[in-house]
Amino acid sequence: MDSSQFPTDDDRQWSLESLNKAYQQGYMAGLTGQLRSPQPHGAEVLAAAWEAGWDDGEEQYQLLAQKSA
Repeated sequence: MDSSQFPTDDDRQWSLESLNKAYQQGYMAGLTGQLRSPQPHGAEVLAAAWEAGWDDGEEQYQLLAQKSA
């Protein structure tokens, strides 16, 4: 087992509030048509929350673009 399978300090330093904030930031990035990469979080859990938000925001962005076309 290598050390990459163990959580880092960054991965353990999150709260529900920080997860929600990361999700909301990702959502707004996707909703405004920003690129998915680079996302601003180093901790895997926060990065996953940001990416989930981006996915949802980008989906809404695409729906809005189709309605206005």
